[in-house]
Amino acid sequence: MAANGDANGSTVASDRVIQPPCMGKLITILSIDGGGIRGLIPATILNFLETKLQELDGPDARLADYFDIIAGTSTGGLLTAMLTTPGKDNRPVFTAKQLNEFYLENGPKIFPKKAGPLSQVATMAGLVMGPKYDGKFLHSKIKSLTGETRVSQTLTNIVIPTFDVKYLQPAIFSSYEAKSDKLKDALISDICISTSAAPTYFPAHYFETKDDKGTKREFHLVDGGVAANNPTMLAMTAITKEIILENSDFFPIKPIDYGRFLIISIGTGSAKQAEKYTAFECAKWGVLRWLYHGGFTPLIDIFSHASADMVDIHASVLFKALQSEKHYLRIQDDSLDGDLSSVDVTTETNMKNLINIGKGLLKQQVTRINLETGTYDPCGPEGTNEDALARFAKKLSDEKKRRNEKANA
Repeated sequence: MAANGDANGSTVASDRVIQPPCMGKLITILSIDGGGIRGLIPATILNFLETKLQELDGPDARLADYFDIIAGTSTGGLLTAMLTTPGKDNRPVFTAKQLNEFYLENGPKIFPKKAGPLSQVATMAGLVMGPKYDGKFLHSKIKSLTGETRVSQTLTNIVIPTFDVKYLQPAIFSSYEAKSDKLKDALISDICISTSAAPTYFPAHYFETKDDKGTKREFHLVDGGVAANNPTMLAMTAITKEIILENSDFFPIKPIDYGRFLIISIGTGSAKQAEKYTAFECAKWGVLRWLYHGGFTPLIDIFSHASADMVDIHASVLFKALQSEKHYLRIQDDSLDGDLSSVDVTTETNMKNLINIGKGLLKQQVTRINLETGTYDPCGPEGTNEDALARFAKKLSDEKKRRNEKANA
């Protein structure tokens, strides 16, 4: 239990530290999809949510103060790091309001555009020889933001997926595991570089960890989207594992009651309604066209969207079966088209349009995935996403107060 001393020497729970779930009634999760520069969409929505929390609990409120676990893949992993890495006064290095500023300032340097009439031909030729971007600016920026912070040192628990190409299996980095296994307590910078190393876009990343006995572990990693572009189920699994292991943070939460989970899952948009590809077109493609077509990477798009949708389907069915649908909020736009659906178009116009997509999503009706069509259908009675996020903010605030009161009792 985290606590601070007051002026009289007594112990009081800190408003800046989230108390464990055993002190309250809910288990709170924030999940952020991967999607390159489309991270501007969840960043816009997260700013709204943090603003609502500040209206309830004061201007110092931060998202990390309210969620038991924040999960992110690729660009979502970078957002997770910015929201949970401790900076000055042990507060997050970024407020949610500053997230869009980060993308607007650094996006064009992370994804530099090749100029000239032959740029597309040069890009295709370059993809045969190596990744589209060298990642040097991104790697440098991540290291400067996160410094020597490790997974075990974040302000709340995090889960960030990557994929190990040497062993052909996911490598999931979790604060829970890092606290008990130093070989999994990697630098946040290494994890962020790895989870954003999308095949064909950025180079794979290698690093080692070492425990107190000098034992080393190698990691040969690429983008977490290969394993889970939507990391919602990874976050749920991480918590479930801790409950099974009887982690004191969750005692006595047994048997596992998923009805206690409160989840906000934010996507980065997809091009389903745009109907980007057809069977007639794809039937003629060889390896190169599957990897690069019209400025996009069809194979990567298909894998990432399929992965994200499968997670949403599982979560939607689970919460419906538990009659707890309002405990699960998925915010996603499936109508992106053209440059908006790209992960690396960083023109000023496109980035501003992505921010507007996020603002538009806030005004749209709450949707749930249609299990037959895979599209998102409105749920009229629940109002807009703004309304839903305001309700979630109130629940998060109430839960925080409930835990603090019990910690101080």
